[in-house]
Amino acid sequence: MSEWWTYRLSDLLMFSKATYFRLFELQNLALWPFQLLALGIGIALLICLVQGGARSGRTAALLLALAWLHVAWNYFEQRYATINTGAPYFALGFALQAVLLLWLASRKKEPRLVEPAGTLGKLGLAIAVIALLGYPLLAPLGGRPWTGAELFGLAPDPTVALSLSALLLWRSGPLLWIVPLLWCAISTATLVELRAGQAWVLPVLAALAAGARLLTAVRGGRG
Repeated sequence: MSEWWTYRLSDLLMFSKATYFRLFELQNLALWPFQLLALGIGIALLICLVQGGARSGRTAALLLALAWLHVAWNYFEQRYATINTGAPYFALGFALQAVLLLWLASRKKEPRLVEPAGTLGKLGLAIAVIALLGYPLLAPLGGRPWTGAELFGLAPDPTVALSLSALLLWRSGPLLWIVPLLWCAISTATLVELRAGQAWVLPVLAALAAGARLLTAVRGGRG
């Protein structure tokens, strides 16, 4: 029997690229017209990021918590678990992030969003727009039908991407970054192994957000 360290990721992925992306199509068909509600929540989040402030920060944390919980249950437990035995663990991680976001929203000291002025704010808003409006375009750009579009609140990657923009504008501590960055690594490794053209999108957004956050911390919080 081979030792565990001799295995490659390709030995653990028991599905093809077509099977992987087909999950999003099946989910969208099953949940229609829930996509309209998810889009509305995403737009509300974008408005919160634009407005900034304490009240918007608390609202954003609550809305993101709902999105992470929905992805944990409906995507990982109900869909991805049918092709990947690691899906329940991913669901647990997303549920944990939802709990952390609920904790952030319930704190007496409100999680204040930085007003999107300057380079930091513009970067945060750009990442949010890409997550909300850019990710659905990856399906047709990759030769897949619109029905297989990855949407915020339904698919993990755009949900994580929009969360990164909020984390950047919250200027939150490292705890809330752990699960999103871990998923970025897992998703990137999976998409690279599947030879998906969009494999670079999430890691680039994560590098920009995390790099900007780290640089801001080093400079003492100036945006």
